[in-house]
Amino acid sequence: MATGGDAGNPAPAQPDPSRPNYLELFFDLAYIFALITLSKKALHDLTWVGLAQTLVLLLAFTLIWALSAWVGDRLDLNQPSVAPLVLGIMAGSLLMAGVVPEAYGDRGLLFAVAYLSIHFGAGVYSVLFIRGPGVSLRSGRTLLWESVAALAWITGALLATGGARAAFWAVGLVVEYLGVVLGWPAPWSRRRLPQAPRPVGERISERYRQFVIIALGASIFLVGSSFSEGPYTTARSGALVVVFMITVLIWRIYIYRAGELMTGTISTSGNPERLSQIAAFVHVVLVAGILGTAVGVQLVIRRPFGDTPTSWAVAILGGPAVFLIGRALLDYTVFAHVNRARLIGLLLLAGLAAATSLLPPIMMALAVVGILAYIATSNLIQTLLQPPTPVTR
Repeated sequence: MATGGDAGNPAPAQPDPSRPNYLELFFDLAYIFALITLSKKALHDLTWVGLAQTLVLLLAFTLIWALSAWVGDRLDLNQPSVAPLVLGIMAGSLLMAGVVPEAYGDRGLLFAVAYLSIHFGAGVYSVLFIRGPGVSLRSGRTLLWESVAALAWITGALLATGGARAAFWAVGLVVEYLGVVLGWPAPWSRRRLPQAPRPVGERISERYRQFVIIALGASIFLVGSSFSEGPYTTARSGALVVVFMITVLIWRIYIYRAGELMTGTISTSGNPERLSQIAAFVHVVLVAGILGTAVGVQLVIRRPFGDTPTSWAVAILGGPAVFLIGRALLDYTVFAHVNRARLIGLLLLAGLAAATSLLPPIMMALAVVGILAYIATSNLIQTLLQPPTPVTR
């Protein structure tokens, strides 16, 4: 019996609701540009204050990306009313990314207004046009917390610049991230927000993996563009090969195997939404490490030989170190223990920092390749001897 088609005209395949759809993949393109602009900002201001400013902006972009990813768990993205919401967030994110270079200068107010417009616009739009379980309740609570955070964002934009503005905006982000952790509580309602309409696991895990791929894609773009902007010398060509190896090894270490098994851990958890939030914060650390690594490898390509300033060493070694910290946290999230090779890698990077004054940038990058290669090889051998299994939380 035919059920929607015949032999000549088969019924079209239905989209899998557990997988990200094309609208979300299109949305991610804006975040490739955002991560590129953030990396360039960090590269042009290699100071502790400059890095702190970039981190604040990264946390702002990451929160918007994470909230848009969670939208897919609660709403049917094929609804006609949902696409304008996602595209509106995408447009606002592009505007934010475009003013990143001047976010702590003359365009701070524009950045803050664009950021808050995404949150308030999404909340109001959801109340008016989106139908779904708990949508109005969640949006109302979110708007309450955003109203409190907005005070810090607008105050910082109007009354401060530079590091002081970053401090105000960091306060706003603390409020927003606290709201996420606590589930957006509100004094007028003690009701628990409804769970996602479909099991959490495969879809949200895939979105997190895609966020890492976005960061790696931005890193590869920056590596290629940095090489093309300078002279084509043997030294710079060799540096290009070295830093590409760093990118490949970071990808390999991420995906093998906690990145693959994260789905099972989340889907079998007693509280999958809570565990998915923890995984989201872990991926913020991972992406921050990849972004920092992208800054360091650009410096290596810019000048492979010569002295290595302290700020350069912080970028070349600090990015991979932050990534390994995030990777260790992902191990603990999925397996409830940390792979020893990650900790040894962190110790080796710390030891390498002591040799900063003795090694040119390309030699430090080669040492990073060796450390990452050791971790990747150790993981492979350990997996062959004793395959890891995710834990049930």
